[in-house]
Parts: sequence; C-alpha cells; structure tokens
Amino acid sequence: MKSAYELAMERLDKSDPSSKHTLNDEQKARLAEIDLVFKGKLAEREIFLQQKLGSALASGNAEEADQMRGQISSEKARLEEEREAEKDRVRDES
Repeated sequence: MKSAYELAMERLDKSDPSSKHTLNDEQKARLAEIDLVFKGKLAEREIFLQQKLGSALASGNAEEADQMRGQISSEKARLEEEREAEKDRVRDES
C-alpha cells in the first residue's frame, strides 16, 4: 500500500512531464559556469554601489542613500532574473 505522499508524487510526475528531463554533464557544467559568472557580476555591482552608498551616508545625503539602497535591490533582482533566464535556456536545450 502506498502512502499519501507517494500517491501525490506520482500525480505530480504525471502532471509535469518536464520533471523527468535530466541534464547531461555539459549542461551541468554550463549551469555551474553561469552561476559563477553571475555571482561575480553581482559582487562587482554590489561593491560599487555599496561604495556609493557609503559616500552618500558620509556626506549626510539621506535621499541619495535611499536611492542607492533601492538601486542595490533592483540590481540584485535584475541579475538574478538574467541568471535564471540563462539557466533556463541551457535546461531547455535538448
């Protein structure tokens, strides 16, 4: 007799045929490379913007500091979206 969990997982597998797609070694390597590249891009942007934020805070410019915080947040989100889009392209290659 199967547990409720096992039955639910079977239904999920039937409803999502893409879940059975496995990655080959080349795709795995490319995904790892994409992670490294975007990790570097994110670190570079964050360091640059943190310096600008520190400068704004040191000069007492609260409005500019708030803008820098917002820009840091939006840059992180943008780079994460780009990274996931790149990874999806690699995953979709058959």
